[in-house]
Amino acid sequence: MSIELVFHIAGGDFSNAGKASSHIKKVLKQLNIDSKSIKRIVVAVYEAEVNVAAHAFSGQVTAQITEHHIEVVVSDQGPGIENIEQAMQPGYSTASKEVREMGFGAGMGLSNIQKNTDELSIESRVGEGTIVTFRCNYL
Repeated sequence: MSIELVFHIAGGDFSNAGKASSHIKKVLKQLNIDSKSIKRIVVAVYEAEVNVAAHAFSGQVTAQITEHHIEVVVSDQGPGIENIEQAMQPGYSTASKEVREMGFGAGMGLSNIQKNTDELSIESRVGEGTIVTFRCNYL
């Protein structure tokens, strides 16, 4: 079994951030994946969606669902991450004042993704964008 889901994310569109994670949650429930795994996956995907909405011009979420795990690739066209190690620190944020005023940008996104995944890879080029790839194995 392998299911691929693809979602587009527009930069600044917080009203639609969460659509990919919500749809993925629905599919995983239909496949009878355990609830603890679903919760971890949904948190990681949601955090990645919000990061794209907060920091990039546009992005895409691609989820590959198999019977043993899900692999998610979130790619964006945006400013990139200058210092990935620093960006991984809980509480570190480069979010704009406007994003913070909307209740986002607390600097927990990448660390929450790491906490809820089994494998995480981040590639970024300043001025071009970022690719976050993660995998969650089902319990």
